[in-house]
Amino acid sequence: MNEATATRERLRRDVLKRMGAVGAEVEELLDYGRSRFADANALPPLPLDDEPFVAVWREYAAEAAHLGVWPVLREKLIQLRFPIRAGISTEPIYRAATLQGKLPETAQASWTPVDPTGLKLILHETAAGAIPVLQTRNREDFVGLVRILTLRNEPAPIPDSMGATMVAGFSNWDRIARYRRNWEEITRKRGGGNGEWPAEFARLIPCKHLYQDRFILLSEGDYSNVSADKVGMTEEEWRQVSLRIRLEHECAHYFTRRVFGSMQNAVHDEFLADYAGIVGAIGHYQFDWFMLFMGMEDFPCYRQGGRLENYQTIPPPGARVFTLLQRLIRKAAENLARWDNRIRASGPGNFPGQTALLAALAGLHLEELASEEADSLLARAVKETATHV
Repeated sequence: MNEATATRERLRRDVLKRMGAVGAEVEELLDYGRSRFADANALPPLPLDDEPFVAVWREYAAEAAHLGVWPVLREKLIQLRFPIRAGISTEPIYRAATLQGKLPETAQASWTPVDPTGLKLILHETAAGAIPVLQTRNREDFVGLVRILTLRNEPAPIPDSMGATMVAGFSNWDRIARYRRNWEEITRKRGGGNGEWPAEFARLIPCKHLYQDRFILLSEGDYSNVSADKVGMTEEEWRQVSLRIRLEHECAHYFTRRVFGSMQNAVHDEFLADYAGIVGAIGHYQFDWFMLFMGMEDFPCYRQGGRLENYQTIPPPGARVFTLLQRLIRKAAENLARWDNRIRASGPGNFPGQTALLAALAGLHLEELASEEADSLLARAVKETATHV
């Protein structure tokens, strides 16, 4: 560990101890608040080129504009041709289809959306390249698509506070079929035979960029299951703002995944993604909204159902470490809100671009943001990242 890293670790520990953490609590909280992103100085030139899967999704969107989203995607994505049913992921027919691309000889009773005309498919441009977005108007349709496309058609529970998710590592058999047709055409011209396909398929499997996709599922409901009256808006106003927050939130995750190589269901990831979502939707950070989203509006009393409990490594509500974690998050959000308001008030020329700020936040640990040095650390991080974007 070099001296700079050691200094940062000492600062993080001091912040936690001042908040009341002792012994093993410090180590546990250090893991929750840690940034898992690469150093901001390693930023590549932005914006990035689109990933390989984007081209085929542009075709899907163009077809959907004429034929409808549901007919097009049901034809392209094998998983949408099956029902949602407990245990289906282990059934031979399902496994043959989703792992080998072998469709059943007889039609299956598939899941169908409640509101198929409420599905939208767009390509959203970001600093990390374009990302496909599949949007639903009906909550049941969002839940159904999450189960099909991320949970292998299993009826697992979906938290009410979840209104968007990133589908990652999705095996697209339509892309594999296109690859195979192209390969067979080339093979025939060279005098080969189709019997060689199993060997070619085995060579294809490690090349995931040739058949795995990434896209966003987005719903139109209240963000984090927070009602419009809680934020002082009409239901229609809040629906539009919620949709924008969700989109920018998920795009922040996409940015960190492509630029820094990490996208996790973790507290630090959600902290910066919510910042990006709120600012992207209304132009400035709203501290009280973030507290509502997390279920922390009445801190130190936590509201069951808040998003903070959704993250896999979080201790159960009521545990002492959970309360300490809330204290850490609240202080970091207070510091960020104060810094955001001050910089914006100083004039538009002094505020960094959204991409530079997102990259700066990605490089800082939560304890650093919660420290007395937060302003200076943010200023230095933004200065370093702004030269790359």
